[in-house]
Amino acid sequence: MRVHTLVLSVLTIIALSQCSQIRYDGYKVVRVVPQKVEHLLALKALQGQQGHDRVDFWIEPRQVGVPVDLSLSPAVFQHLFSSFTLWGMHPVVILNNVQETIDAQRPAPIEAEADFNYEDYHELSEIEAWMKNITDVYSDKASLFEITKSYEGRTIRGIKISSKSSPTPRPAFWMEGGIHGREWISPATVIYMTGQMLDEYDKDADMKEFVDSYDWYILPVFNVDGYDRTWNGDRMWRKTVSKHGICIGVDPNRNWDFHWCENGASKDPCSDLYCGPSAFSEVEVKGVATYIEGIKENLKGFIDFHSFAEIWMTPWGYTTELPKDFKELDAGAVAACNALEAVHGTKYDHGSVANILDVSSGSSADWTYGAVGVKYSYGVELRDKGQYGFLLPADQILPSGQETLQAIIALTKFITNNP
Repeated sequence: MRVHTLVLSVLTIIALSQCSQIRYDGYKVVRVVPQKVEHLLALKALQGQQGHDRVDFWIEPRQVGVPVDLSLSPAVFQHLFSSFTLWGMHPVVILNNVQETIDAQRPAPIEAEADFNYEDYHELSEIEAWMKNITDVYSDKASLFEITKSYEGRTIRGIKISSKSSPTPRPAFWMEGGIHGREWISPATVIYMTGQMLDEYDKDADMKEFVDSYDWYILPVFNVDGYDRTWNGDRMWRKTVSKHGICIGVDPNRNWDFHWCENGASKDPCSDLYCGPSAFSEVEVKGVATYIEGIKENLKGFIDFHSFAEIWMTPWGYTTELPKDFKELDAGAVAACNALEAVHGTKYDHGSVANILDVSSGSSADWTYGAVGVKYSYGVELRDKGQYGFLLPADQILPSGQETLQAIIALTKFITNNP
């Protein structure tokens, strides 16, 4: 296959069609299935472009026979769709108009005095107001903690839940969402679970027992700048917003100082997988890492929530070799997945990141497991498997939150019994 011909022709179209307006009218998400190694090479060569008309991978090229999802602008769609057909990659349109889906997903702004709606997506300012309010309401067991300032000067805050009714010191558990800006279901799910942990504490004996078993450190929105940009600029933004030459942003889940920028990360500043100029170059990543280092003595569990794929993943990401604790790590994942499935029938896969998803170095879960020693470290890809991808409708927030909370309850019981 003439890989270079395909790549160069597509990049020429992209270069000629740059547009400053961040809308996705007429963009289509296409699923292709690479049939041979040459197909994988062609797809991977399309990665790393910056600009509104770049080829945006929703599911990265991984292996022959494994589907790849790409968001394509009208400027490149026809050429690429024809090329994929010619090369036998069987392209299928799975989302016909990205902008229409974006418009349908955005809620109306909430009134200042309205109750927080856990079944809707929210802007960063609304999330921050909710965090302040819920920690005020439940000040006997919840408090805000500050981590650092973001690149654009926003304060990154989390919620600590620590009941005074149970003995100390308790083991600690860290949950975070929103490390990638466009993965809205991640913060929404973390927020829902946090609300349930506090709202139901005095109403449900099982919930009280669950909450009391750990000190909880919960970071609803890790990448605050990137998340804000998805609301007020580019809905499909993934990275941080730090500036590196002609391109913007670093993948904050490739920037951790553990096997940094090896396989599964890019040194191209224009790539969505850009690992940064150095490990911990991103102030957000460094700030979170420093905070975790400060509580590591009692930290027994760590989960970084992403979307999408419905997978519960253990380390390692940087290699297909399995970690020494894989048997127990995977058993914990099985317990979580079984409890999750029992709620709404959602079937999650499980395994190590590199084996079940793809090789990715410099990730948060690899760092907490390998550098800090948090045995039960996971990365979780939430709903769905690709029908909506990053644009999951708001009516799936509640079921996602319900099933994931039950998974966490089951996992913490497993960890308690298998320290």
